[in-house]
Amino acid sequence: MAKPITQITWKELEPGCVIVEPGNAREYRTGDWRTVGHPKVDTERCIKCAQCYIFCPDAAIERNEQGYFLPNLYYCKGCGICAHECPVKCIEMVPEGE
Repeated sequence: MAKPITQITWKELEPGCVIVEPGNAREYRTGDWRTVGHPKVDTERCIKCAQCYIFCPDAAIERNEQGYFLPNLYYCKGCGICAHECPVKCIEMVPEGE
């Protein structure tokens, strides 16, 4: 298990900030890196095809109880690939704060 990011000091970082523990992204809220915007899903138009889930490079899309695939904003970096790949265009990128 990765050490909480608030407890890591600069002396503990690997040269080049190399990731030494695979899969550690689940331990950190990488969505905090997002600066431009985040995806917003219109569930009225969503056909639950999972294309956003398949193409998300950070595995930040999760399926809810109703079967809709929604972004987990704790991990979403706002790349917009989900919105680009959505066949019915039910995902739009919106500015932070909306």
